[in-house]
Amino acid sequence: MTTARRTLRRSPRRRDRRGRGLRGLMYPATTPASRTRAEKFDAMVLEALEPIELRWGSELADLDLAVDEVPEVDETSPDDVVWGQGVLADVGVPLAQLVPAGVDPEGLPSRARIVIYRRPLEARARGGADLSDLLHEVLVEQVAEYLNIEPDAVDGDEGR
Repeated sequence: MTTARRTLRRSPRRRDRRGRGLRGLMYPATTPASRTRAEKFDAMVLEALEPIELRWGSELADLDLAVDEVPEVDETSPDDVVWGQGVLADVGVPLAQLVPAGVDPEGLPSRARIVIYRRPLEARARGGADLSDLLHEVLVEQVAEYLNIEPDAVDGDEGR
C-alpha cells in the first residue's frame, strides 16, 4: 500500500531545496556587474597603462604586462626573504616586479615584462579611485626602471 507520505519521500530532490530559488547567474554575462574581481582589476591595469602607452608606445613595444595574484616566495621566514632586482616593494611586500628579457627555463628567448601583484595592491588601496592611482604610480615606476629614466619623465605633464 502506497501512501502520500511515502510517495513524497521517493521523489527526487529538487534543485530549489531550502527555498533559495533556482541557482544560476545573478546578472547577465554582458553586464559589468557579472565580472569577477580579477577581471575588474585587469581592466583597471589596462586603464592605468593607457596614458603611459600613448606617450611611450614605441619604446614599450618589447615589454609585456602580466598580473599575478601574489608573488612567489621560496623562503617562508620573514628574515630570509630578499627580493631580487626590479621588485617594487612596500614594507617588505612586493607590489610589482620588472622581469628583464632573457632566456626562459626551456632555453627559449623571453621578452621583458612587468608583473603586477593584485592582492597586495588591493590590500593597500581604500577604494576604486585609490587603487587606480596606486596602479598608475606602480606602473610609472616600473616603466621608468625599464626605460632607465626618472619616474617624473615617464609621467610627464599629466599632473597625477
